Amino acid sequence: MKKLLSLLALGLALSLGTAAHAQDAAATCAAQSAEKKLAGAAKTSFEKKCVADQQAAAEANANAVCEKSAADKKLAGAAKTSHIKKCVADQQAAPAKK
Repeated sequence: MKKLLSLLALGLALSLGTAAHAQDAAATCAAQSAEKKLAGAAKTSFEKKCVADQQAAAEANANAVCEKSAADKKLAGAAKTSHIKKCVADQQAAPAKK
């Protein structure tokens, strides 16, 4: 039961962090589309791809930072996996706290 609650809490934290980051990314992409003077379907398509690209870059950055952290601590196996999962969740939740 504790494990289930932990997973639910982790899922909630990830969704909140992702939602906050998505709002920031959407605002940035909307500004970029305005600069490019896009409208209609082109604007929608540009903003959708822009947000997806920013989220992918943020996830890749979080994974790289956490992989390095695990390597610095010389973790392996389940300890490494657990550390990386927690670290990524913390990295994604950090923008929501700003």
